[in-house]
Amino acid sequence: MEIQVSAVRGLPLIRQGDDLPGMICERVAFEDGDILTVASSVYSKAKGFTRDLESIVPGADAVRIARKTGEDPRFVQAVLDSSASILLEEPFILSELPFGHIGVRAGVDHSNIEDGRLILLPPDPMAAAAEMRDEIHRISGKDVRVIITDTCGRAFRRGQTGIAIGWAGMTAIDDYRGDTDLFGHVLKITEEAVVDEIAAFANFVMGESHQGVPAVVFKNCRTWKGHDLIYFTAEEDIIRAALLKEKKKD
Repeated sequence: MEIQVSAVRGLPLIRQGDDLPGMICERVAFEDGDILTVASSVYSKAKGFTRDLESIVPGADAVRIARKTGEDPRFVQAVLDSSASILLEEPFILSELPFGHIGVRAGVDHSNIEDGRLILLPPDPMAAAAEMRDEIHRISGKDVRVIITDTCGRAFRRGQTGIAIGWAGMTAIDDYRGDTDLFGHVLKITEEAVVDEIAAFANFVMGESHQGVPAVVFKNCRTWKGHDLIYFTAEEDIIRAALLKEKKKD
């Protein structure tokens, strides 16, 4: 299997109302089975999932947490507004979003956007990926798989990496349980998070600063079978349980 990975180049700075699927299709000759990865930031900008700092009035909790983190209370309020629950308040805000993702500052970002404005994660990334896929099929006639990506830190490891927050046309997990290895041993726990692996390499191509590459296309990727249960349930997630236990002590 030889996988071809190509940056989608030549896209202008995306603004609210832009036809992102159409702009990508103008620059890519899609084939059935291709995987398109799109940075959540450009999707959010096209859809208007942004906020102006000056329009945000911080509440008491935002002011209190901002004293701990040293951040603008208005920014903290935007994080709180985007969060379903707060797992950690300092030294950084770690929160769970309504769609299940747990990340630093709820993915609220003030990079790659004009001063005084914030980019929010799409409120429903799975629907965002499905919409992109449907639009690309309508324009190109091709059956393309889509991943919406974001960057996220990892527990126990330094540095950020790309992850998938929404996907369509594939399952998140390639489930090997019940398969056998090279020696005939039955696999009991192996579940490969393929969408995250693809998102991570896409992020490597996109870059993290001024590269201006918000979308990447993967060609010749195999198909797989599995499931979409990429997030631990509350009962399974021992790290989340430990953080909430410590929070209750404070």
